[in-house]
Amino acid sequence: MEQFSRCCLITNSSSGSNRQAAVEEVKDALAQHEIEIVRAVEFPEQDLPTGQELDAAGLSLVVVFTGDGSVNSAISQLADWTGAVLVLPGGTMNLLSRRLHRDFEAGRIIELVAGGAARRVRPNVCQSRHGFALAGLLVGPGTCWSEVREATRDMNIPAIAETTVEAIGQTAEGPPVAMIEPRLGRPQGYQLVEITPGEHGLQFDGFYADTPTDYARQGWAVLRRKFREGPHDRIGMVGDATLQSADETPLEMLIDGEPIKGEPVERFLATRCPVDLLATAHSD
Repeated sequence: MEQFSRCCLITNSSSGSNRQAAVEEVKDALAQHEIEIVRAVEFPEQDLPTGQELDAAGLSLVVVFTGDGSVNSAISQLADWTGAVLVLPGGTMNLLSRRLHRDFEAGRIIELVAGGAARRVRPNVCQSRHGFALAGLLVGPGTCWSEVREATRDMNIPAIAETTVEAIGQTAEGPPVAMIEPRLGRPQGYQLVEITPGEHGLQFDGFYADTPTDYARQGWAVLRRKFREGPHDRIGMVGDATLQSADETPLEMLIDGEPIKGEPVERFLATRCPVDLLATAHSD
């Protein structure tokens, strides 16, 4: 049973759920359970800690209360470190936190960890030439719907309307993405491919919009922050795969929510997370 008494806390005030009041609640929960914050980092204004710095300070626990993109940056920085990282739900989607803790709130997760009711795990992640995705990766012109999601987060009605119209146009006109190795899914490809790492490999789902009804269904799903309810196919579960843009233009990607412009052909494979994460529940 592993217990911790000191930590480094990483926060990001621009993350979806990471308002100052929420940060203070996390700090209070750590104090309540006698986990001292020896170092506090506000990312990206301050540099993320390295493993060497944490070892020099005698710290073996990093608590990350940010969105998925900042979590990715922190864990990338700590690759091969021998300590443990506790990921709390501090963003909009919190996909990695859900993998590790289901729907537990931050205070409950801290309580479990402080009581020794957590274990170290190294879950599968999705590796590409651009780094790895801990929670998930989206590929294709449909990644532009993320801008609609951000507008809905702030309930910015004019921005919602503008980005929705732009997203429909970009999705309709953008080149679809097809899986070419192995050859699975629709030969003509999809407007959006979602890659989700799990314990059995990488799950690929293809989202399409062939008709006005499909666009309406997909748009409504995104506006409710449930884009996975839009029309889609389960392409398959594989250990690695290669995706290609239909017209050989660079692939638009979101790696843990962060936009990346890829090459026309990209390979993705399942690998283990490069640092220990603390888990308090079984993954789905």
